[in-house]
Amino acid sequence: MLRLTLLCFVLHAALLADAQSMNMGGPANTLNENVLRHMGSGTSLEPGAAAPPMMMRMTGNNWMLMLHGYAWVVEQQQTGPRGHDKLFSANWFMGMAQRPVGRGQLTLRAMLSLEPATISGRYYPELFQQGETAFGEPIVDGQHPHNFFMEIGGLFDQRVGERVLLSGYGAVVGDPALGPVAFPHRASAAEDPLAPLGHHLEDSTHIAFDVVTAGASANVGSGGVKVEASGFHGREPDENRWHIEAGAIDSWSARLSIAPDRHWVGQYSLGRLHSPEASHPQEDMLRQTASVAGHYGGQTRSLDTTIVWGRNHTVGPTENANGYLAEGLLKLASRNLVWTRIENVDRTTDLLGAAAPSAESVVGRVQAYTGGYAYRLHSWASGAVDLGAQVTVYDTPASIVTLYGTHPVGVAAVVRWQLGR
Repeated sequence: MLRLTLLCFVLHAALLADAQSMNMGGPANTLNENVLRHMGSGTSLEPGAAAPPMMMRMTGNNWMLMLHGYAWVVEQQQTGPRGHDKLFSANWFMGMAQRPVGRGQLTLRAMLSLEPATISGRYYPELFQQGETAFGEPIVDGQHPHNFFMEIGGLFDQRVGERVLLSGYGAVVGDPALGPVAFPHRASAAEDPLAPLGHHLEDSTHIAFDVVTAGASANVGSGGVKVEASGFHGREPDENRWHIEAGAIDSWSARLSIAPDRHWVGQYSLGRLHSPEASHPQEDMLRQTASVAGHYGGQTRSLDTTIVWGRNHTVGPTENANGYLAEGLLKLASRNLVWTRIENVDRTTDLLGAAAPSAESVVGRVQAYTGGYAYRLHSWASGAVDLGAQVTVYDTPASIVTLYGTHPVGVAAVVRWQLGR
């Protein structure tokens, strides 16, 4: 019934009256312009000054069609007792259609990933990473692939006066108002093919089912404020990454976003997730996140940065786990790209594998320091190809040094294809 209602809402909005001006996907000068671009995951926001790579085409009936995406081919090698090597591809592609409707705007969006086919064995190696399952067991030292259907949804935005914008979002697969822009879509992480260790503390709900979000934003001076709330199904995707799941709306979230100007945007969000992990079905989660993202520069030189804090509070056992992340991407003279990611993240007893107790608890905090460089081999009207590499050095907590060694290292050689410019 929910999916039928969302579909009827989208079709009804598409048939409404006439066209007025709409945002074209470039840099945004106001918060409401930034909201109308819908360039992040779900309803999340990047700084308005940033303009993500995009292919755009205007049709004769006022539809703006857009397409963008990334594909990485990665050779990952790791040291230490638990290190593994693997060749895999991480990737996603998003198509979007927008048109004005009276004083509002309708947006239809679909995002797909071929990772279920390009990541064999149901995960790729990443030391100290944890979350979700493979072959019925919790994934340890690995990152699961994304679902083939990462997002299928629609958005409708209605202007109220000169400064206020009301927004609605419905998705059979989508991203509720919880956390920053998810890592695959952040400008500051655009060259890094690996998931942050804090993914399941910060932005793992970017693929959730049966999502409904309502929000309002207002321009204030050179910036603005946005508030929104979501209901969604809290269980994370199962191991069948090719299908669309369904479930009751049993979880909620709320988010406050503030943009002091077009170069910066921050958010604080709070959500309660019902039974998110299949490996710990009895546990509900209270998640808090806060983040700040910035963008400065133009097409030939630019700097994108993000700082994130995420915290999972397990309801019942009252266990707390925190994750802290700082990352940045510096583009120099069009062809040279340098990036870093620094993390300080709590890890739990799931890392112990078969020896892990049934009740999850924190065993220590891992530090991870990543640095990378890529050279733009070629660019053309609809994309670009980069060749690069990155190195990650880990600092192991004393409680699990015997499992990992003191400072294991991960090295990844990367070829990245970008769709859109």
